[in-house]
Amino acid sequence: MPSFGVRPEKEAELRERMARCGLREEDLREAFIRGGGPGGQKINRTASCVQLRHLPTGLEVRMQEARSQALNRFYARRRLCELLENQTLGADSPEAKKAARLRKQKDRRRRRAAPQRPAGEEEASDD
Repeated sequence: MPSFGVRPEKEAELRERMARCGLREEDLREAFIRGGGPGGQKINRTASCVQLRHLPTGLEVRMQEARSQALNRFYARRRLCELLENQTLGADSPEAKKAARLRKQKDRRRRRAAPQRPAGEEEASDD
C-alpha cells in the first residue's frame, strides 16, 4: 500500500478499516485527473484529483479535498470505505448512526422550541 503523507497512526487505521470492509488494493483502479472549481490556473494545470473505482462493486469516488495528490488518495480510500460500510451494514454503519443521532437531536430541539400553551387554553378559531 502506498504512503499517503499522513501520520502513521492514521495510515494504520485506514489499513485496518479497509481490511474490515474487504477492500483490497488489487480491486482498486486509480486515476489522477485534473480538478475543477475555485483555485484558478493552478487547479486547472495539476492532476491532483483522484478517481478511485472499486471493481467488484462498481463504486466510484472522486476526491479533490486537498491540494496534495497523496492526501487526496487517502481521503478517497476513506470515503470508499464509508460507502462500502453503508452498502453492507445499512442502518448499522457509522454514517447511518451519525445521521440518526443528528435527526434525534433536531427533533428534540424542535420540540423544545415549539410554543408552549398554558393548560386549559385552547387554540382560537376564526369561525
